[in-house]
Amino acid sequence: MDGTGPGTPALTGRVVVTTRSFGSGDADPEGLLTAAGLEVVRADPGHDPTALAGPLAGAVAWIAGVGPIGAAQLDLAPDLRVVARYGVGVDAVDHAELARRGVVLTNTPDANAATVADFAVLLMLAAARQLPTSLGGTMPPALASRELGQLTVGVVGFGRIGRAVARRLAGFGAQVLANDPVLDPGAALPDGLAGEAVALDDLAARCDVLTLHAPALGRPVVDAALLSRVRPGLVLVNAARAELVDDGALASALADGRVAIAVLDAHDVGPGSPLAGRPDVLLTPHVAGQSRDSVDRMGMGAAEEVLRVLRGEAPLHPVPTAG
Repeated sequence: MDGTGPGTPALTGRVVVTTRSFGSGDADPEGLLTAAGLEVVRADPGHDPTALAGPLAGAVAWIAGVGPIGAAQLDLAPDLRVVARYGVGVDAVDHAELARRGVVLTNTPDANAATVADFAVLLMLAAARQLPTSLGGTMPPALASRELGQLTVGVVGFGRIGRAVARRLAGFGAQVLANDPVLDPGAALPDGLAGEAVALDDLAARCDVLTLHAPALGRPVVDAALLSRVRPGLVLVNAARAELVDDGALASALADGRVAIAVLDAHDVGPGSPLAGRPDVLLTPHVAGQSRDSVDRMGMGAAEEVLRVLRGEAPLHPVPTAG
């Protein structure tokens, strides 16, 4: 979709961008917006209302990062017509507030699935082959290293990313168990994928690797009850959301060997956390969804949605809001 074209009327107004990586790849989503006549203003990625007061005043569109979007932010933008999430998750968005104000919400659901899936499998391989120990200059015990193709991987959350993970695991020969509210235990997996849909308790008891790709549920998935059912030596991978894991329960499971290693890209581990400083916890800084390719897809996808809405067209990826 081009920003301009024969007979295309110029747009006016400000687009606020609150994500650091917007336009940092090869594509030029900012250029797409400015070519259409729009002003692009960068603002606080944390979505602090005080910092956003100036930028959001008069804004007609907001390309938003993962920070909160609620009444405190929306009160600053009376002319806002569209919030385009740069990415997939809309957990931090107050849907009812958007609906009340008539603001359209969109996201870029296909933009980073491949990137996150690649990274999740990378984390599984790193854990299975004892890479953290090796990088520390220590020879890991030979019997502690495993081939991914010999393992059973439980995938919690079988949307776009979960399915992409399963496709990659098929190439390694791993057995896949999938759990998702839309999958009935025993049902065939979607998209012709090999594996088995199972209940969460069954998945926990049978898998060697547990990888999380579910949305925020308002409660942990990996809690003391679930961890009481796993077989010793589990590898836990979380490239989804920090709140899916109860850190205290995980620390206890690591201490007694039920979990051998936790590899966390989504986490809130800081000073005072029961997981801080543990040699059996490998942390990455929430980079699973970041690659040059995904940055381009998210940036261009969000910019194109802004243009569609401002021109009165239907967005390709609207997110329903509740009134």
